Amino acid sequence: MLGKTASGLFWMSRYLERAEAQARLIEAGFRIALTRASAADSEWESLLATVGQRDAYAAQHGALDAGRIIAFLLSDRNNPASVISMVKLARDNARLVRTALTREVWEAINESWIVLDARLKGRIRTADLPDCLALIRRQNALVRGAMAGTQLRNDIYNFLRLGTFTERADNTARILDVKYYVLLPSVAAVGSTLDMVQWETILRSVSAQRAFHWLHGPDTTARGIAEFLILHPQMPRSLAFCHAKICDNLWHLETQYGGTTPAHAMAESIGLELLGQPIEAIFDSGLHQFIGNYLVANNALATQIALDYRFIAD
Repeated sequence: MLGKTASGLFWMSRYLERAEAQARLIEAGFRIALTRASAADSEWESLLATVGQRDAYAAQHGALDAGRIIAFLLSDRNNPASVISMVKLARDNARLVRTALTREVWEAINESWIVLDARLKGRIRTADLPDCLALIRRQNALVRGAMAGTQLRNDIYNFLRLGTFTERADNTARILDVKYYVLLPSVAAVGSTLDMVQWETILRSVSAQRAFHWLHGPDTTARGIAEFLILHPQMPRSLAFCHAKICDNLWHLETQYGGTTPAHAMAESIGLELLGQPIEAIFDSGLHQFIGNYLVANNALATQIALDYRFIAD
């Protein structure tokens, strides 16, 4: 496969996953701000920092305003990191690799662009925000379903999946980092009712609330939730699950193309050194430190994959 095609597939999936994840982060920030109305501005500022858009927002809008922040991150077509911009980038990449996609996948992506382009025009009322964010998730689910149901399990599929799980792992880590940095107003709140409500919000933002309670019942602890989202091998958005899928897809590519790559060795190292430790060790060394190390390693792995398979700069 040409490197340009591999790159288009990889980035198409990354942009789709990133758009959905940003919608999930907005939902988490929105719900958290509702639980801390007196400190809502700090919650929105932390969300901007998490997605790397604090400076860009300040340059364009200055003072913090919930409505403007939501519009900036969701529907601002002049912001290349907004949800609607990322959906467009996903569609643009899909159009470049149109012949590598089934008709069903292309139609699902194109329909997502048309639906969301229409829905995200104009100001979005706060009352309409939950439904709007749910629509973004549903449209992404349609694309994933088309991929799962119609694409051959060949190199095309593996590059699509590499993009999905690389981005998903990055976003789960960032959502956890929101918790570490800004969910608690003070150290005294750790273990409090407010603390637990906010951890429940994090579970909801990654569609994991029911799955967590299936396994743990009503026993909700910060450590239990962190372990679930970092290390549980059956949770589809956990770091461990995403990383296992990255390793699987790299293995399939190596089997098809012949020979190992530096990316596979790097992936194995991440699995052993970062995700191979128990949750007690992660908390003892610092959750924020662990997440920072993981984000750096995951980004380096994505760069190595691009080098190994000769991606053309996106």
